[in-house]
Amino acid sequence: MGRFTKWLGAGLGWSFGGPIGAVLGYLIANAIEGFGKKDFQEFQRQAQGHSDNTHSGDFEVSLLLLSSFVIKADGKIDQRELDFVRSYFVKMYGKDRANHAFRLFKGIIKSETISPRQICLQIQHQMQHAARLQLMHYLFALAKADEVVAPEELDMLHKIAGYLNINPRDFESIKAMFYRDSQSAYKILEIEKTATDQEVKAAYRKMVKKHHPDKLRHLGEEHLKGAQDKFLKIQEAYEQVKKERSL
Repeated sequence: MGRFTKWLGAGLGWSFGGPIGAVLGYLIANAIEGFGKKDFQEFQRQAQGHSDNTHSGDFEVSLLLLSSFVIKADGKIDQRELDFVRSYFVKMYGKDRANHAFRLFKGIIKSETISPRQICLQIQHQMQHAARLQLMHYLFALAKADEVVAPEELDMLHKIAGYLNINPRDFESIKAMFYRDSQSAYKILEIEKTATDQEVKAAYRKMVKKHHPDKLRHLGEEHLKGAQDKFLKIQEAYEQVKKERSL
């Protein structure tokens, strides 16, 4: 197998089963000359034994698939959003790995048969809550890449959150990190503006525990970078509320 197929096989576990595995198998077989059913079955065999654990490759493939749903939600493919995906992967994984990922992404973005619900339900079943929250944070950043979030894109983000079993409070908290208004800091902390000072402090401690980057350490050091961005937004929100209240 070539460098691309070796890259794809490294670090993947549960992605080789279910709807995601079917999508990968189809895309690989049709996009890579000389790659066929036996090669994909070998990948599946290699993945056996750790299919219940989320690996860096599983998170990476999930990012690519979910990105395609958001990008195509408004009926057009904006180059700025494609550039965002590429630059994000370069930042996270390095240029060589990002090039391989984007090669696969070109096949994903062209496909019209991938079901968001089926893909998301597999991710929800296999991926820990903290990692799913990180996926949503990335997707909001992607939707804002062209500066305007179309209603269709926001609707798709709602659907994805529902399929991933992300509750409305978590959804609104992450959304507030990108849609700033007079109550954004409170929304990020998942509290009302009428909350007491003690409730503010308790909410901050809860958010720190929920979104701490260490919860993604099992995915590899590269994923801690993205988690730090979200964690910083929570800290900034808390500092803003403290300043307003002179705490």
